[in-house]
Amino acid sequence: MIEVKNLVKSFDDKVVLEDISVTFEKGKTNLIIGASGSGKSVLLKNIVGLFKPDSGDILYDRRDFINAHRDLKTDIRREIGMLFQGGALFDSMTVEQNIKFPLDILTKMPEDEKLDRVNFCLKRVKLENTNKQMPSEISGGMQKRVGIARAIVNSSQYLFCDEPNSGLDPITSIKIDRLLAEITEEYQITTVIVTHDMNSVMEIGEYIMFLSNSHKLWEGNSDEIMHSGVQELDEFVFANKMMRKFRDQ
Repeated sequence: MIEVKNLVKSFDDKVVLEDISVTFEKGKTNLIIGASGSGKSVLLKNIVGLFKPDSGDILYDRRDFINAHRDLKTDIRREIGMLFQGGALFDSMTVEQNIKFPLDILTKMPEDEKLDRVNFCLKRVKLENTNKQMPSEISGGMQKRVGIARAIVNSSQYLFCDEPNSGLDPITSIKIDRLLAEITEEYQITTVIVTHDMNSVMEIGEYIMFLSNSHKLWEGNSDEIMHSGVQELDEFVFANKMMRKFRDQ
């Protein structure tokens, strides 16, 4: 579980996040949605420690992340897996080397155990026998699955995904969504996904948080979002529907 309490973040004189409080539960797919510039990515970067908030608290299973001493902060970071928007695989590394990278830098695990773990994760994302392929030799959807394998290879307790379906076709996007949901439930991970994809929202949105103009305006699940009664959210949903309809024509 991750708890964010009264978080405020500004850049120069512009407030980007204003008094944000939210709880992301373990074993659920937690989604952050909102228009461009609403503060989604800034919130994510504050939670993982890339930005330091002006005020507020961030707790990882009741451990104070912001004010933690160096060793505790390092321990928490070892429990975090990240799936980046573009996949962010190392072009010069094989699939196996990409997935093994977190184990190389964060653990002292023997090499044979690392390879066993890599192969386990490859099997879990249905990419067996791709170990020696380069990122350029596999599809965009496969690259995203390699990114997921790399994010969970260190037995992550917290998984953060930034626009995981960016650049993917609708069918592949659904497969990535379902894979993330399966892994979240299977390993009881606290998963937080930043997305603007309404297909993802409706498919796997067990908890959804809507940001607009630096504020949290709504929270709920995929069954409730169509009846939110929040004008800004209704407009966001409608705009996404129209964009998807135009794209699919």
